[in-house]
Amino acid sequence: MRIIVAIAFIGILYSLASALFFLMRDKGKTNRTVNALTARIGLSVMLFLFVLFAHWMGWIQSTGLR
Repeated sequence: MRIIVAIAFIGILYSLASALFFLMRDKGKTNRTVNALTARIGLSVMLFLFVLFAHWMGWIQSTGLR
């Protein structure tokens, strides 16, 4: 489970970094920045839904605040 979440975080950070790179390089003339940020949002939503599903299936347990 930790590996899947770590891979998703790396993908999110990569998408964010590529959006910054495209923003600086293209100066807003292309849609590559928008596409990279859209991919980041999609990955974030998928990760959130996966964590909810994993909790519902019992694959992960909530520990609460200690």
